[in-house]
Parts: sequence; structure tokens; C-alpha cells
Amino acid sequence: MSDTELPDAAARELYRAILAEGGRIRISDIRPEDETSVKQLAALGLLVLRTADSTFSAVNPRAVGERIGADLREESARLLARAAAVPDLLEDLTHAYDVAPRRAEAVGGTRRAVGFDQIRHVIAQCLRDYPHDALVAQPGRIHPPAHRADSLAQTRRYVEYGGSVRTLYGPQARMDSEHVEFAAEITKAGSRIRILNAPFNRIMIFDRAVALIPAAPDNQVAAVVEDPAVVAHLADIFDQQWQQAEAVDWAALADGAVTPAAHEQVGRLLARGLTQRAIASRMALSERTVAGHIARLREVYDAETLFQLGWQMRGARTGESGG
Repeated sequence: MSDTELPDAAARELYRAILAEGGRIRISDIRPEDETSVKQLAALGLLVLRTADSTFSAVNPRAVGERIGADLREESARLLARAAAVPDLLEDLTHAYDVAPRRAEAVGGTRRAVGFDQIRHVIAQCLRDYPHDALVAQPGRIHPPAHRADSLAQTRRYVEYGGSVRTLYGPQARMDSEHVEFAAEITKAGSRIRILNAPFNRIMIFDRAVALIPAAPDNQVAAVVEDPAVVAHLADIFDQQWQQAEAVDWAALADGAVTPAAHEQVGRLLARGLTQRAIASRMALSERTVAGHIARLREVYDAETLFQLGWQMRGARTGESGG
């Protein structure tokens, strides 16, 4: 039962007035302006017509509520049963989807997606078919402006449904305002992005089951790799690179609250074990300014104490801590 089926304010007031008059109202006494309210109350069962004397009698709302509740529970059970049957009803279409040839060229045990439109289509399929874990290494420029909104929306949906997204950027990303703004938005949506200060290749891996790698210098052809051994090897390489990469406070960079150089230097000195006072002296900054940098670093590394932050930052630089 929807909210619109409940009695409105006028119908409720009329029901109270009928109760005040003994719980009955003659049809001949119903005013034209009350006819709609009477229909509402009668439809719900709060008024019952007595044809013998042409009157409406008020019914206990408790009994009406119990009846409506029972009807709703019965309807809910029917809906749950229908929901449980949906996968079986779509089984033939699911099978057709699974066995349908993909519009990617099969070459040497892999498929090839040709052109940016087809590559984006394959990525969208992978995001739907492999909803748990996405690993992305993107050393070059980010998506063209026309596709950033779609990428952000896809990431949000992926994370909202329980997926995890980890992305590697090259060191130039933090110096590019478009990169920084996009990274700030995408991390706000739940993705994690680190900077890898070493050469690495473009790749996307979904649920450690399928990987997309460039198959042409201009990135307009992607090889879709599904061999378990190859994908596992590529995922291991990504994990090693992730451990070597550096966490970045993208929101602070986007807001202009910290410059990349100062932020990085505070992090490096903290990882070496220097105290807040020593860092302030070394960088010719006030302790308050250094404390602000450290507070943001603690947010980035999710560290509760300064000792924990230093330990995690040392681990992130040496590959000893988890992601």
C-alpha cells in the first residue's frame, strides 16, 4: 500500500467528526465537499455502508490496520518469490550472453578489442561481470574530458556494490591539474590511487580473472587476456608495484592546501624517523604548518598515531607493509 492510499488530512478530520457523532453518518447528511473523503475512508474499510438504513458506520482502525498489514505481508511474499525466480526466468538469456561471440578478434589465445569505443565497451562488460576487484595501472594521461563523467559514475557504482578499485599513476599526475582534480573526485568515490616513481605499463585487471593490456603503440587496440596463469602473473606484478608506490592526499592537492613538493618532503622526513620539530627546523617551517601536513598524511595512510604513520610510510616506500 502506498502513502497516497492512506487517508489525507481532510478524511482523517471527517473520520474524527463521525466518531464524535456516535460513529455513524447518513448518506443524506454527507456534504458535497466531504464526498471524496468518504470514498477514501470507505475504500480503506474505515467506513462501512449499511444499506438497510443508508448510513456509513465507522470501523475500528486497529482491525483495518491488521488487515492491511496482512495484505502487505502476503504481497511481499509474492514479490520475494518472484524475485527469487528471476534468475531462472532469465537463464536462457544468460546462457546466450555467455556463449555469444565477443566482437573482439581472437588472436593466439587472447581477444583483441579494436578502437576506443570497443575497448570502453569491453571495460564496461568487465566491470559488470567481475564486480569485486579492479586493478588499474595508468602511466599516461587520464581519460579525455568527454569520458571522465562516465568513468567516475562507473567507479562509484562499482564501489557502492562492494567492489575495490586500486589505481597507479605516474609521477607527472600530481603536477597536472586535470589529473589531480579527477583523482580527488575518484578517491572521494572510494577508489585508491597511488603514485609510482618508476616505469610501468598500462594494464587493467578484473577479479584476477581477465586483464586488458595495450596491443598497439597508440593504445587503440587492447588484448583481452583470460589465461589464468598469465593474469595471475600480471596481478602479482601490480601488487609489487602497489607496495612500492606512494600514497597521495589528492583532496589536499586539489584544494591547493598543500604543494606536492612540501607534502612529499614532510612525508620523506617523517619516514626517516625525524620528529615534527626536527622536520620544521629542517624545512624552515613552523611546527603548526608541519602538523597540518602530518594530519593530512595520517588521513591518507589511515594512521592513528605518529609512530604508526612513520612505520606505514616507511613500509610504503620499501614494500614491507600491506596495501
